[in-house]
Amino acid sequence: MTAPFPPAAVPAAANLDALLRHFADLRDGRHGDAVSRSGKEELFRTAAGLLDPYARQALTELNEELLLGQGTLAATGVQRSDDGSLFHAWTLSWAEQRDGGIPPVTLYAHYGRGFHHPHLRGATVSEWPMNVFDDAQAAAELPTLRAIAAADLHNLVFERDFRIVPATVSGASGVPSGHAGHQH
Repeated sequence: MTAPFPPAAVPAAANLDALLRHFADLRDGRHGDAVSRSGKEELFRTAAGLLDPYARQALTELNEELLLGQGTLAATGVQRSDDGSLFHAWTLSWAEQRDGGIPPVTLYAHYGRGFHHPHLRGATVSEWPMNVFDDAQAAAELPTLRAIAAADLHNLVFERDFRIVPATVSGASGVPSGHAGHQH
């Protein structure tokens, strides 16, 4: 189940651009160009399809490098849960994980019933190891550091409101104004 690899050169601040779009959606009461739940669900289905090869790539790389090819990659496709939420999960399981009674490595896209827009998460993500002993190793952590910083800012917005981010305030960076609250 090897997927095509993404382009080699992704702009350094691409994750920050995505975060700014996220905050602007909160402010404007939209998700992309959709306002209705059905429109947002259609965008979720499209986004899950777009993410699929990259989620598979990330899990395949982990399987090949760390699980020595012994893992099994599975994907649910977009499904509706009993509470009306939408989700798409990609999992990587292996014998030792199953025998240990712990969840598989999971990439989870979900659009909760009461959420304003979709989110991504893992099964257990909260800590990342810091085994850095030279400059090359430090530089290799940049994507991880970016992801952690963006996730932290998102969580702070989740605790308060998008207005704690100056770039999303009306008139800043040319982003249109509108929505005044964060509804997850």
